[in-house]
Amino acid sequence: MKKKLLVALIAVMGLANVTAQEVQFGVKGGLNFASLQGDNTAGTSTVTAFNVGVMAEIPLSAKFSFQPELLFSGQGFSFNDKINALNYLNVPLMGKYYVTKGLSIEAGPQIGFLLSAKNDNTDVKNLYKSADIGANFGLGYKLNNGLNFGARYNLGLSDINSTTSKNGVIQLSVGYFFF
Repeated sequence: MKKKLLVALIAVMGLANVTAQEVQFGVKGGLNFASLQGDNTAGTSTVTAFNVGVMAEIPLSAKFSFQPELLFSGQGFSFNDKINALNYLNVPLMGKYYVTKGLSIEAGPQIGFLLSAKNDNTDVKNLYKSADIGANFGLGYKLNNGLNFGARYNLGLSDINSTTSKNGVIQLSVGYFFF
């Protein structure tokens, strides 16, 4: 798992060095509204957690950009009033298309690495798979001063445990690009 993360980071940083003059680096954070999707999820409900991390925006043309991110993401679900907290280190690789100045639609794959899993403070990490594959879809708005806002949905594509349960996360964020 550490090797995969290292390879992903090296690839992102290598791409960033190609056009370093135009690349913007930033930070972001916000709220997650996480739940489970799938066959065996009856009775589960949404939990609220947070996300925080770093990002880069690499312009590919006047309208298209590539935005790799590295995010700590609190996810999980609630079942019988007990919170199942799943904490991930997510690596979204977002393609951005600017519809108009500042407003973008975004989509891209994501891999998540499970950092911890707790059910009412009991470690249950062994019940979950160490990696989660997903696809992100969303909207973003970036102001000229670097402040930006995002709304995204992460659709889990891989089962996170031995059942057919997948993550589903609505993510709202505020960020800042440094110039």
